[in-house]
Amino acid sequence: MSNHSSGHSPGRPPGDAAGDEHLPRTARDLPKDPPRKRARKGAEDPAQDPELGRGSPVGRRLVLGMLGLGAAGVAVGGSMQDRIDSVLASVSAKDPTGVTGLLPGGGGFRFYSVSESIPHRGEDDYRLTIGGLVDRPVSYRLADLRALPQVHLVRDVQCVTGWRVPRTAFSGVRLSTLLDAAGVKSSGTALHFTCFDGVYTESLTLEQARRGDMLVALTMDGKPVTAAHGGPVRLYAAPMYFYKSAKWLSGITVTKDVQPGYWEHYGYDVDGWVGKSNGRHDDPTS
Repeated sequence: MSNHSSGHSPGRPPGDAAGDEHLPRTARDLPKDPPRKRARKGAEDPAQDPELGRGSPVGRRLVLGMLGLGAAGVAVGGSMQDRIDSVLASVSAKDPTGVTGLLPGGGGFRFYSVSESIPHRGEDDYRLTIGGLVDRPVSYRLADLRALPQVHLVRDVQCVTGWRVPRTAFSGVRLSTLLDAAGVKSSGTALHFTCFDGVYTESLTLEQARRGDMLVALTMDGKPVTAAHGGPVRLYAAPMYFYKSAKWLSGITVTKDVQPGYWEHYGYDVDGWVGKSNGRHDDPTS
């Protein structure tokens, strides 16, 4: 389920950093839903999207219209698909019923939200800060991140609720590159990630973060990551369920111990390996 995603009522799984899907679940598949009156953040994997029980239900006419958009999304690509994804994600942010989470976005992604709107940052106001137990705290602009060596990965994206998007391309900077530049102190053993929606958090151990398939992602399928998908910068933890790939990434803090992320406080596995955690047996993504 990003930032991350990718909240819920009965039958609606909790989810990833902005943009997820709602699928039937069993008690074994997912933990009990968290309390509803919580701040929310967007998600692409239902471990990042608790339901608040707020707002008015989405009307039948709007749902039918959104179904039409979802169908159109199958037939178009490029900028039109980006606009459709943005509409789906924005409406989902205001949909307490979860119905719009059933609609497919570009490439088969589903959109949820755990905030009341999709946050935006651009060239002028985006910053990624790296601090905590490091020798050289630093703040990166988008241009700074683009100037660093870029890595391209093509992997399946697996949501903890079951949906899978095959062969999704992400590119960006390896986490290890940023950690080496900052200089991790000997007391640092984990990373705590924060997001500019102001709500979502995630975690990795330092050993996990130094893997070659852990990216600070700037592009998805060859284009800049859109706001609906957690852009302009999101985490991409390729071998883990998508709730670990926090959307709208804004901060990386090196810590002494693992600080469980947003959904991990509600029972999701801290070590969210695909096929080895959360009571699931999905095929590995890498």
